[in-house]
Amino acid sequence: MASRKQDKDKSPQSRLHALGVARLNLIGKYSSQLMDAYIKGHFDETSINDSALDKLVKGRILHRPDESQPLSLRPDMNTLIASLTEDERKRQINADVAGQLEQIRTLVKHFSDAQYRGDYVGSEHHFQLLTEKVHDMTGQFSDAIVSLWNRLNSDFGFVSNLGDKIRENELAQKQLRRLLDGFELIDFNEMIELAQSSGPLRKLLVSQLQVVISDHSSSLLEVQKRLVELMARFRQQQERAQLISNMAAFLKQHPKFEVGDYPNRTNVPENINHAAPIIASASVALDRVGDQQPLGDIVRSLELSTNEYVEPLSSGGEFDLEEVLAVEAKHQQLKEDVENFFISLFDSHSAVSALDYLEHSKLDWDGETWLFQVIAEYEGLARDIRKRFAFDKKSNETSVFNQLHVIEDVHLSVV
Repeated sequence: MASRKQDKDKSPQSRLHALGVARLNLIGKYSSQLMDAYIKGHFDETSINDSALDKLVKGRILHRPDESQPLSLRPDMNTLIASLTEDERKRQINADVAGQLEQIRTLVKHFSDAQYRGDYVGSEHHFQLLTEKVHDMTGQFSDAIVSLWNRLNSDFGFVSNLGDKIRENELAQKQLRRLLDGFELIDFNEMIELAQSSGPLRKLLVSQLQVVISDHSSSLLEVQKRLVELMARFRQQQERAQLISNMAAFLKQHPKFEVGDYPNRTNVPENINHAAPIIASASVALDRVGDQQPLGDIVRSLELSTNEYVEPLSSGGEFDLEEVLAVEAKHQQLKEDVENFFISLFDSHSAVSALDYLEHSKLDWDGETWLFQVIAEYEGLARDIRKRFAFDKKSNETSVFNQLHVIEDVHLSVV
């Protein structure tokens, strides 16, 4: 029993657990000194003894970049503290999706092979690693979006000049582009092929991942809107501030300058005279005796326009009843001929041209009038009856500029 317990204590998982606890205890024990190193950029070697310093170096918490340089935090420790404290000055956006997708593909193959061999313990282990890797990738996107959002509402939102604003804007746009490129690398068709018929894999790689990526895309859209809004707002503020500062500098150079009454000046400067001139209403002053003579001369010089006599419209004559009856009879005959054309379609097994029927039947109708009546008769049918006919308009485009089509013939058949 003692030997089994000893073997269990020496297993890889137990050794990894013990090593992790020891390293985390080191970080917690010297947290104050490590935070000072994070802020100052180097570690104060006199703050702890040599034994503790050696433990921090061997624990991969501190390192010396160069022999002439002091001890400093390792990049991973810097990244960890920046992520925990949400320090956007040192927080980095990692959008390397290609490498993580390769690891996901490898873990899926390990999981499938373990299931094929019947190694359920190994398959559960690989599935756990796969789940962690997928969550790491989506969490990486989430952290990047949060970092961008915090940057918009902190340093980016309150820079002092337009140059810094533009540089921050370019940086944020590049990071947005990198995140979107990372989204494009995720091919859900490939994920479906990797999952095959495995339910857990489909849920992890297709359903859950697709929902998370969709949410992140919506968040990126909001970040981009906020980015454009801040940029436009800052440009307006910058223009106003620049106008005031330039005016203040001008007044310092010209202390005796006085703002003139520009509306009452005859010659208004071009940069101010942008408004359209106002034309005041005027009328003839008949009460001024001195102007009566020239006004009379002007009136006498005007040409008088004479209105020509226009003969009033005469009332219409009486309608010719015989002519009206003839027109109605002609129209009724046209409708009957078109109805006979539709009835003849039931005896034909192919499409019949309306103009060919007109010619073969030797009907005395104009081709345009005949086609117009055939189309009107078809459009006037009930919807259920209209479905029984195949209606095809033969048209020709008369011009390529106005896309005008002229109907040349109509073909109908019974379905």
